Amino acid sequence: MNRIGIIAALPGELKPLVRGSQVRGRQARGRNTWAGRIAGCEAIAIAGGMGAAAAERAAERAIAEINANVLVSYGWVGALTCAVKPRAVCEISEVVDDASGERYKTALADGFRLITLDHVARPDEKRGLAQKHQSVLVDMEAAAVARVAAKHGAAFYCFKGVSDGYDDRLPDFNRFINGAGEMRMVAFAGYAMTHPQYWATLVRLGRNSSAAAEALASSLKQSLQQLR
Repeated sequence: MNRIGIIAALPGELKPLVRGSQVRGRQARGRNTWAGRIAGCEAIAIAGGMGAAAAERAAERAIAEINANVLVSYGWVGALTCAVKPRAVCEISEVVDDASGERYKTALADGFRLITLDHVARPDEKRGLAQKHQSVLVDMEAAAVARVAAKHGAAFYCFKGVSDGYDDRLPDFNRFINGAGEMRMVAFAGYAMTHPQYWATLVRLGRNSSAAAEALASSLKQSLQQLR
């Protein structure tokens, strides 16, 4: 039977998945970690933080704790073009590390190409990234999860929900991410309160992110039925 490690960056990405009956027999195993069964498979879900280092630590934990033979990079992505809209659920067939140029195929034959960046993509660089890699999606973690999967001979899947559109003008989140890959929420909230030009976009981001997480949880559960 497959043992599945689901690796996200933020707890909000996992909330609908680990709520109620989605994870049966749920048991906390540390901060932002849940274990149980999804679609009949043993699973551990970890919100390990933003960025490659945090994603790698979380993926290694999944391997160590349940001897995972399937790793799933899971959570929110940004849109690089108007080809994808917020709230959409996207199956990924290839992940490209922008920094190294490494390419990782997922276990899905058909799907989107996803670019992993070492920072939150800024509005002014999205078009260039899309043209450089012929991709419409960007995140910060998937390539790291793919590397761990390759290292341990685990199958690699990637399912993402679009949280923000390509033309959304958002604050620079990078300045509020600490060394552990966590958002410094108090500092960010203080900044946001004094910059009203972002208020409407942040409200929209919150709504789109919640809707994308709900849709993503439903989609993943259906997809995992095929791995039993």
